Amino acid sequence: MSLRLLLSSIFAAVAMVASTGPAVAQIGLPGGGLPQTPRLPALPVDPGSLEATARDGVQRGLEAPARLRGLVRRSGGALEADPWGWPVVRGELVAVDLSPEGRRRALQAGFAVVREERLAALDMTTTVLAPPRRLSLGRAVERLRDLDPEGSYAFNHVHAPAGALAEAGPAAAPVSAPQGGRGRMGLIDTGVDASHPAVAEARIVQRGFAGPARPASHGTAVASLMVGRSGGFSGAAPGAELYAADVYGGSTTGGSATALVQALAWMVENEAPVVNVSLVGPRNAVVEAAVRRAAGRGMLIVAAVGNDGPSAPPLYPAAYADVVGVTAVNGRGRVLPEAGRGPQVDFAAPGADMAAAGPGQGYVNVRGSSFAAPLVAGLLSERLSRPDRNGAEAAVAGVARTATDAGAPGRDPVYGVGIVATDRRVEPRTVGARGRLSR
Repeated sequence: MSLRLLLSSIFAAVAMVASTGPAVAQIGLPGGGLPQTPRLPALPVDPGSLEATARDGVQRGLEAPARLRGLVRRSGGALEADPWGWPVVRGELVAVDLSPEGRRRALQAGFAVVREERLAALDMTTTVLAPPRRLSLGRAVERLRDLDPEGSYAFNHVHAPAGALAEAGPAAAPVSAPQGGRGRMGLIDTGVDASHPAVAEARIVQRGFAGPARPASHGTAVASLMVGRSGGFSGAAPGAELYAADVYGGSTTGGSATALVQALAWMVENEAPVVNVSLVGPRNAVVEAAVRRAAGRGMLIVAAVGNDGPSAPPLYPAAYADVVGVTAVNGRGRVLPEAGRGPQVDFAAPGADMAAAGPGQGYVNVRGSSFAAPLVAGLLSERLSRPDRNGAEAAVAGVARTATDAGAPGRDPVYGVGIVATDRRVEPRTVGARGRLSR
């Protein structure tokens, strides 16, 4: 059973006993899978027809939010857009576990192997292919699927931080001074400034997957909310060991699907039971396969649902069936108006009117689902000391039972099963927070 279906069944049972109203169940496929992304019809249809209306609805549901489309314009040519406007690494397609026959057909058709990597921890091999000259990426991926219908091919999509990303600083130190702690967590984000007072006493092991790890404000803030502790400030799980994977490294193509998959494999290798991913992007077959395999090995992946508005399409990895999706509420327990909505919302947690580590040595006001997700990750880490599939389900169920129902009675697409981690929010005034880091 997928974690999302587990949450639905738990809340349905609670709602039935309490007679508070029907729970909203989420439908998944066996094994936690999701239906394939629909392909748009190749032929035009009458604009006034029902088919055109349906097609327009599908198109809007697949299109990238404006904020993410802007990454292509600012990339200096390093990125291009897929058919729906999502940013992808220029000239790269990725195959998962490419078969010998699939490889032979691709090479005969003029594709070239750019690089290949075996990720033993995930039992996965990724092969990056370059298309023939004068063949667009959109047509190239369709060509590969026609040549090898049994294969799994995807764009090398770029994922953006669900929150703002400050300019990168110098390379991060690989390890900060150890404190001892309460277990282990993982973070896939930007690099972390391990010298910041909020996290200076934590043990942080960093590795870069798009060049050397480089500290930035987003990853530092999220890390502080996970393991930080200094004076009046405390993260959700102070003292826990943190494995931080920087998938950006200051690179224009940072946040790629291949970097994210490599980071997940590293987390599995280091037996991180709970991993926070405050990044957003489109559905991607390569990342989805890695998430499914990591979850199958007992890892709990927590992700922000995004802050591109209630009408934005579901953002990933939060919307994968085996990922715990988190939205954000303010200090009064109201969902942020910019937060994503939909069946991918599993929990709500504080994500505004609270402090986190800021640039330099101080603290900043944060706002967005990026900063709610690490609080939920901290709660789950208290219940899961090592990767274990049954233990992961029990941890999610345990946190779900502590949730305070909000919004419509029962599970809903705004608050999920309810609000958790309200006791983990640090008032900005208690630490003299200045400025704001949003999203």
